Amino acid sequence: MVLDAGAAGEEREGSHKMVISESSGDTVAAMNSLQFSIYVYISMATFWCYDYMCSLHEEWTYLLRSDWNKVKSLYIVTRYLPFSLLTIILWTSFNPNNTQDRCLVLITLNSGLCIVLIFLSECFFVLRTYVLWNNNKILLATMLSAFFAFLVASFGSLFGTYTGPTAYESNFLPGIAYCYQSKPDFAFLMIFILLTVFELGLMILTLICAIQSWRLNSNRLYVVLVRHNIFYYACGLLLSVANILTPLLLGFANSYYNLSYVLEAMILANLATRMHLHLWQTNRRAYDSGNPMCITMSDMSSMNFAA
Repeated sequence: MVLDAGAAGEEREGSHKMVISESSGDTVAAMNSLQFSIYVYISMATFWCYDYMCSLHEEWTYLLRSDWNKVKSLYIVTRYLPFSLLTIILWTSFNPNNTQDRCLVLITLNSGLCIVLIFLSECFFVLRTYVLWNNNKILLATMLSAFFAFLVASFGSLFGTYTGPTAYESNFLPGIAYCYQSKPDFAFLMIFILLTVFELGLMILTLICAIQSWRLNSNRLYVVLVRHNIFYYACGLLLSVANILTPLLLGFANSYYNLSYVLEAMILANLATRMHLHLWQTNRRAYDSGNPMCITMSDMSSMNFAA
């Protein structure tokens, strides 16, 4: 009896040490992923500021000389919203007084801003696809319906299945408590599954249009539109698939998942705004040279709207 009790005690002690060891290992893995994510966020912020400074002249030329319309307003919001997103992310990462409730608010805000940023970036190419298809109203209504369904489903997944984050204190940087998202529901992945399906549909529409008009329309502006669309959708598909595979391969409970969808939102926003600026410059150079590029579409004003 005494031996059995002693053996049982040793077994419980060994089990307790194993649990502590596993918990400690999980915490170390979490902190390693957080440290890596912070380095990437700092690099992201540096790149975004550097890119803005390098294109400052082109940026303000567009803002001052182009006509005010809905697309220009869309450009301004898409271009400058990432500054707010990166500011919130960096403040969340380095604020030493994070709490559970504050982490919940900040990470939910970050996720919401990422969805909005992806939505704004996609708007550029929904409009471009509409122009490429000769201003087809039925196609536009179909794309907008699918797009808003994606948006509603995304926010529903974000707020309906979201589980709160945890504040971890770093062993590497004492006094700093990082916000760390705990395991989300599988429905959260539906955001990127739906986005993948939506972008694949738009890419197919662009390819069909390009194949039908390739020999009939070799206009420079038309070629730029098609190339931009295909390249953007290819990047969007690659990033969305990466966001689906990341939690499946690396696990939900690490900051790599947070990093992956922030990275997608930033890259898509940069591609959308830079491509729009390049399209406007191409159109402007053509008019300045006295050789305007006319696309064989039913309404040239729609091309000006897209550019």
